[in-house]
Amino acid sequence: MEPNSPFTPEHELFRKTVRDFAEKDLLPHKEKWEQERGFPKEVFKKAGDLGILGVCFPEEVGGSAGDWWFKVVFCEEIIRCKMAGLAMDLMVQADISTPIISYLGTEEQKREFLIPALKGDKIAALGITEPGCGSDVANITTRAETQGDDYVISGAKTYITNGGRADFITLAVRTGGPGYQGISLVTFPTDTKGFAVGKKLEKLGNHSSDTALLFFENCRIPRRYVIGEENMGFVYIMKNFQGERLVAAVTSIAGSELTLGETVRYCQERKAFGKRIIDYQVWQHKFAELATQIEAGKRLNYHAVSLFQAGIECSKEVSMAKLFACDLAQRVAYDCLQAHGGAGYMEEYDLARFARDIRLMTIGGGSSEIMKEIIVKKMKWTR
Repeated sequence: MEPNSPFTPEHELFRKTVRDFAEKDLLPHKEKWEQERGFPKEVFKKAGDLGILGVCFPEEVGGSAGDWWFKVVFCEEIIRCKMAGLAMDLMVQADISTPIISYLGTEEQKREFLIPALKGDKIAALGITEPGCGSDVANITTRAETQGDDYVISGAKTYITNGGRADFITLAVRTGGPGYQGISLVTFPTDTKGFAVGKKLEKLGNHSSDTALLFFENCRIPRRYVIGEENMGFVYIMKNFQGERLVAAVTSIAGSELTLGETVRYCQERKAFGKRIIDYQVWQHKFAELATQIEAGKRLNYHAVSLFQAGIECSKEVSMAKLFACDLAQRVAYDCLQAHGGAGYMEEYDLARFARDIRLMTIGGGSSEIMKEIIVKKMKWTR
């Protein structure tokens, strides 16, 4: 363990648990589950039984009350399953759709939705993006009309991870007027009459992930399912984004580090013109640059996590971490594929999957362009 490491022996024990889960329980099935465009629901249950899903949640809802460094460990190790889609589905379950219920949900919401999700008994999704609205969260149009003690919800959501088989959705709806002040979050059971999965979406990468188009037609749910205060949903979503963006940053660096290591090993074995590829200075220098950038990205991530863990406002640092890490991962994918030559273009190599999957990271959870906008505002360069 390096000096001043944020990781304790408990973190390292958890690291072994996640690594074993990824390499022994998941990795052997990668080809099958990628081809089938999905994986069994039992994977959620196994992750719940191992305490992976609830590691950072309070003990009273079935968690382990771990700090955010446990989440970093999870992100750094789960990528070893080499199915970014599966890893993303688990992250949506534990890091994106459920934390806000833990922070703001009622005891009833926690019993009905959160606790079963952390056990892996119920599958969760986050419903924000719409067919006509992605990063511009303030302009969502899915409407929740108040009728007595109920909401009646109509609209559509798209690109929803876990959407095709979720038992409930942490759903963003419009309960007030236009703009960010009229948005609320609700817990939405998918067995509600009027809800339908339009179709399972085919994607460039993340093939093992379930991503769907969802429709809501006069769906009636009790108003007690609102999370926190009505019309405060935009604020909650922005706060929730910080954790999601850290997960994306840490995962991107971990995947880049794993991919670079495997590429170097390939270049130590592969020869061209009578020399190992690794013996060509052009590739030595390229790998040195990537290794340096990966290390810089890791330290930026850890700095942002330390601020987030301490409860310090850190949207600038989180945005910087996501911007740097996710953009870097694109360069790692490009250069490592190039180092493999024709082999890198073949499906039999994990690199081809990494190159497809990692492309999402500069888009999901707030695009790189949005991260730059946030950084500019926080730097106060403009009025």
